[in-house]
Amino acid sequence: MCAPCCLSQLACCCGSAACSLCCGCCPKIKQSTSTRFMYALFFMLATVTCVIMMSPTVETAMRENIPFYNEMCKKLNAGENCSTLVGYSAVYKVCFGMACFFFLFSVLTIRVRTSTGCRAAVHNGFWFFKFVALLACCAGGFFLPNQDKFLEVWRYVGAFGGFLFIIIQLMLLVQFAHRWNQNWSSGVKYNKIWYAALALVTLVLFSVAVGALVFMIMFYTDSEACFLNKLFLGVNGGLCFVVSLLAISPCIQTFQPTSGLLQSAVISVYVMYLTFSALASKPVEMVERNGKNVTVCVFPYKSGLQSDTNIVTGVGTAILFGCILYSCLISTTKRSSTALQVYRNDMPENERARCCFCCADDTEDYDDEKTAGGQNVKYDERDGTIYSYCYFHFVFFLGSLYVMMTVTNWFHYENAKIERLLEGSWSVFWIKMASCWVCLFLYMWTLVVPMLFPKRFQA
Repeated sequence: MCAPCCLSQLACCCGSAACSLCCGCCPKIKQSTSTRFMYALFFMLATVTCVIMMSPTVETAMRENIPFYNEMCKKLNAGENCSTLVGYSAVYKVCFGMACFFFLFSVLTIRVRTSTGCRAAVHNGFWFFKFVALLACCAGGFFLPNQDKFLEVWRYVGAFGGFLFIIIQLMLLVQFAHRWNQNWSSGVKYNKIWYAALALVTLVLFSVAVGALVFMIMFYTDSEACFLNKLFLGVNGGLCFVVSLLAISPCIQTFQPTSGLLQSAVISVYVMYLTFSALASKPVEMVERNGKNVTVCVFPYKSGLQSDTNIVTGVGTAILFGCILYSCLISTTKRSSTALQVYRNDMPENERARCCFCCADDTEDYDDEKTAGGQNVKYDERDGTIYSYCYFHFVFFLGSLYVMMTVTNWFHYENAKIERLLEGSWSVFWIKMASCWVCLFLYMWTLVVPMLFPKRFQA
């Protein structure tokens, strides 16, 4: 029992066989799912490495606990206290290698339509060799000539790729909102309880959005300062109200009957989240009161303890990179890939309402399985690929650039530290605020485009 399992894992690492977790008690896993899981694991390993490189706390702990640390740094030619292996420049080089890795695979898998070819075999297997290739790409960034010029150019490449990744995230959110309302609305003709579910969820989401707006007005505005906060809270709150009215207006309902308040509620909650994140990322403002400089428009969540700051930063960082990983994976499914096109109201005839509609499979079950003494692997790509390999790697390429810019605090990279990831900077503030407006624009566009081009959206 053990020997076949070990041979299966050896084939997974060094051959083109599908990967499994080598455990019979694990649930069945599809070949396409296992492949995406392995690439996600590579991505997270490189991301964790970048986080470690940006942490002075980790650097200090290594210097104090690793024997002969200075001697080891000298042998590696890494500078005093391994200075070239930490900081924003090291993160740029690691992310450059990771981005090159995924970009090369994106080029390699262009127009792959079947999983039986040699390029598909490279994509789905040979994990050990690909891991070595990823290490080589990341290490190669430290040996590039003229590194100052490289860092300057690569910074702008990373900013462009990071912005593109943000747009993809926002398009997926808009698609998710439409998909949610469409799926639950399809169950109304079979069971009227879906009406109650739609109304309840919509009410809860709008309550959260309004509560968040009131919360920000209380803690992030001041009678004598914070003019930008007041302006953007008014603008974003007003735009959320406008898109909610637009979604249920007769002119929109005529061309898009499934449009409703649920989509507007989802978008409003996300816009309020981005607004809160932007205001929390804004540099602090101070006013003079009673002869003293007083900090205003800051939520007093800290008790003054360093441990509280570390907990908040750790949780915020985990949530941030969890969202990045989710966006990388979900954007490559067949259903989510349509979010790159203009949303079209074409509810399939076999649409079935379900609570966890987003977890539905894009493919039917396959009977062809292989256990090899371990986890059952379901070969779901016998008849062809079920997602675009090229687009899959391209999204991870953009995700690598977004991680690079986020970890290094975008354009405020000189003093960037992972412990200060959630502290204020103008670049992060404007990026998040612009994301609010792009999200609202994309949603409004999906509402009005069927009215502007009715022939294209006819059933």
